[in-house]
Amino acid sequence: MYRTTIEGNQNLEHSALDAKSQLRLQALNRWAVDAAGSGHEVPTAAHLEQIAVAKNAGHAGIDSALVQAWAATLNWLMTQAAFGVADPYLQLPDSLRVPSEVTVVSLVVASEATAGAGVAVTVEAVAAAVQTPTKPAKPPAPNTPEAVPSSRMPKWESAAREQVLEAIKRYRKPLHDLKARDANEGDTRLVVTDILCEGLDYDKFRDLTTEYMVRQDFADYGVRIDKQLVAFIEVKRISQKLNERHLRQVQMYAVNEGIEWMVLTNGAVWQAYHLTGGLPVVVNMAFEIDLLGPASLDEKAELMFLLHREALKRRRIDESWKHRAATEPGALLDVILSEAILDQIRREVKRRTGTTTTPEALSQVIRTEIVDPKLMAKLFKP
Repeated sequence: MYRTTIEGNQNLEHSALDAKSQLRLQALNRWAVDAAGSGHEVPTAAHLEQIAVAKNAGHAGIDSALVQAWAATLNWLMTQAAFGVADPYLQLPDSLRVPSEVTVVSLVVASEATAGAGVAVTVEAVAAAVQTPTKPAKPPAPNTPEAVPSSRMPKWESAAREQVLEAIKRYRKPLHDLKARDANEGDTRLVVTDILCEGLDYDKFRDLTTEYMVRQDFADYGVRIDKQLVAFIEVKRISQKLNERHLRQVQMYAVNEGIEWMVLTNGAVWQAYHLTGGLPVVVNMAFEIDLLGPASLDEKAELMFLLHREALKRRRIDESWKHRAATEPGALLDVILSEAILDQIRREVKRRTGTTTTPEALSQVIRTEIVDPKLMAKLFKP
């Protein structure tokens, strides 16, 4: 039944939609047919069209628990479609193949869209969102309470983490030796290749394409998983400090090929960057690891694990990135300064103190007396 409805809509060609909206809608429709065929209840065709136009399930103004439950999946599909991925539903991470519980942050976003209808967010929910760490996100180290106990890990993950940890130990001395003799880029690349293959489980013939050609230029490595290009890696000599010029170089490759993930490394330092398509594109550092730095082995291995072939295949790096994007200071500040949340704070102030105030007054206090002025200057440039 759902397939018939979708195909009927597709035959109309959605003449009212622009080309990009049609691509997003096509990706959502194909996913919906597949998910419905697997026994899942999915949003209606009309809701999918609204979401394709809005570009974000949380911004489509749809008061539907079903849409909220699938929001992460729908947004992921549209992002992939924007990068030109054909039939992205075929590559869905396992965590996005089923509807999820709505998170605090997504509830806040939904409340903003439906505040006029009387949908409220509790102060407790806001507090939970605000208390989420806002420093550059690192997945919890294995010895922290939040980490998944090894006994509960899938076998592939336990094996991958152990492989990464052993590689970091094994390559400390070769990296120190390279740095001591100020090795050139070619020698650095030899060690990087060994780390990729022996530590991160890439097959040098199957998964790594050296000197990947992008419009008459060459990226050091194109990373393929199951024959699909998923990332670029650019290598610099071990004594070279990674900088914005190097980032612009690998960013050009990623933009031209429609790739989300980029890695810069000099062997010792590894930086992972996420590229969000659009005009202009947005590039953010997801994390940085210094294999010769002072952090503990567990902390280094926890981040390096996200670059392991099996973790990248299962898009664990995407999950880490989404958490960081949702909880970085600017995102949380946007939530706190939203009309819905300021109104909730106003009510709580009234309940606790009996004092009447306004959202505007609260916003001014938050902006000028609570939030770091440097953050405000960065986020709200003239």
